[in-house]
Amino acid sequence: MVSDLMKILLEKRGITQQQEIEKFLSPDYERDLYDPFLMRDMERACVRLFEAFENNQKIVIYSDYDCDGIPGAVVLSDLFKKLNYTNYEVYIPQRNSEGYGLNMSAIEKFRDDGVNLLITIDLGITALEEIVQAEVYGIDVIVTDHHLPKVDDKGEMILPRAFAILNPKTDSYPEPMLCGAGVVFKFVQGFLKKYSEHFRTNGFYNFLPAELVQDKNLELKQSSAAKLKNPLVLDWEKWLLDMAGMATLSDMVPLLGENRAIAYFGLKVLRKSPRAGLVRLLKKMNIDQRYLTEDDVGFMIAPRINAASRMDDPKRAFELLSSTDEIEAGILADHLTKINDERKNIVKSIMRETNSLFEKRELKNVIVVGNPKWKVGVLGLVAGKILDKYNKPVFVWGKDENDCIKGSCRSPGSVSVVSLMAEVRESFVEFGGHELAGGFSVHSEKIHFLEEELSLAFEKISVEKNIQDIAFDIKGDLSLLNMKTWRDMEKLAPFGFANPKPVFLFENVKIEKLKKFGKGGSEEHLEITFTDYTKNKSIAIAFFSDENSFSKKIEEGINVYLYASFDLSRFRGREELRLRIIDII
Repeated sequence: MVSDLMKILLEKRGITQQQEIEKFLSPDYERDLYDPFLMRDMERACVRLFEAFENNQKIVIYSDYDCDGIPGAVVLSDLFKKLNYTNYEVYIPQRNSEGYGLNMSAIEKFRDDGVNLLITIDLGITALEEIVQAEVYGIDVIVTDHHLPKVDDKGEMILPRAFAILNPKTDSYPEPMLCGAGVVFKFVQGFLKKYSEHFRTNGFYNFLPAELVQDKNLELKQSSAAKLKNPLVLDWEKWLLDMAGMATLSDMVPLLGENRAIAYFGLKVLRKSPRAGLVRLLKKMNIDQRYLTEDDVGFMIAPRINAASRMDDPKRAFELLSSTDEIEAGILADHLTKINDERKNIVKSIMRETNSLFEKRELKNVIVVGNPKWKVGVLGLVAGKILDKYNKPVFVWGKDENDCIKGSCRSPGSVSVVSLMAEVRESFVEFGGHELAGGFSVHSEKIHFLEEELSLAFEKISVEKNIQDIAFDIKGDLSLLNMKTWRDMEKLAPFGFANPKPVFLFENVKIEKLKKFGKGGSEEHLEITFTDYTKNKSIAIAFFSDENSFSKKIEEGINVYLYASFDLSRFRGREELRLRIIDII
């Protein structure tokens, strides 16, 4: 039985038919994950990987350095370990010196090392020259990626001359919005579907871990027909959902359709995952693994995984997630936490500088800001913070270790950053990404004109939208904040892009008390006690906020309109349902 509240929330998401409602509220592993062989080149990629195994060829897993590529690399290396295959290495480029994507220096190194097969993860679809060079050197390339390919003047896709391309944005695969690790998961799923019986009958491995069979609470449904047809494949692969789910929740992909299933079941596996590095990292952050949420993944785990490439060596994050050694895992968890704290301080310093700059200049349709001294690895975070504050496309640049101008860009959805850059492509050395986020490098003589050019491009291609008040799902009084409402809302989780947390509007509520708090007495967060006309009382939290952080400056005793979502805190083992402030007007 669906409650009236749930009907409203589902309708807001365009889900009204009974069949759609049942599918959304009750994800099913068998039903919701598509056949991997619907993806173009899946058969070809699986056969090539099998040939590499059979002939003990040298394989390189070439992964991006973020919390999409790195979990993807763990997924593929887990398969290799399961098959006892050792003739491979994982290569993750240095963000600050090599930059994003394939590079010629790495290709030449692989030639010298006698590499036969190169498998990319979360990159490669735009690496036309690098892949041609690899093929010249006798290295076959399987591209697994989810980014947009380059296009010619007629808008036709320009695809690399790889041995195989697995990218749902380049074919008719029914879920085009998979993340990078999601594509790799489909690759592994396809490989197991095709070859598991061969490996099993040859005594290579057992795909059926006893803990999965005994754990009824995992609820990864598998039909009896599927068991009879392929009794082992659909069991072991599910343990890889922790990494695929982590990446899906961390990346900017819509949590609908197949992505919803991967994220939903990924969270279930994450809550039970025995990975030593993950377990130690969660303990370090005081997160109870049994109750891990999408917020924990997005705001706690992902920043620490990404900190490795921003501040140090991205291989440290891969080692953490793939480690089976408790001592090594503990050392790596401590290290990533430490450099993530350093990263926070650097971002704070840059934000102070940008805020000072913006006070003295008029902001155009597109914001371009930079400084040669800014660390390239943190610019995506800075762009995200500027976007949150000004709701405009943002391009932030700095200089890397090779004295090249590089940066990151973000969009609120009003226009694709890739389309923007394509309009003024002569200003860029290279660029790439997807609609909402990307990376770029710029000719030195062009950087000072980039804001003007991008703003003109924005006027040309942007879609006009009506400016409206903050969108909300439900309007009511503070009595809505109760466990019954929370349990209803939980059925919509996991929340994220295209399935945001429900937003509640509480009108004319009174601010009874303001309280600042933070780690070590820092007072960087805000706790507010609200009451309404019926004398209902609720606690609301705003992290990294003060009295001036909202549309209206706040103080005790005034009445306001409060926009908020629900938040269940389990701090120190005590459950507390509270509000998470979105804005106050």
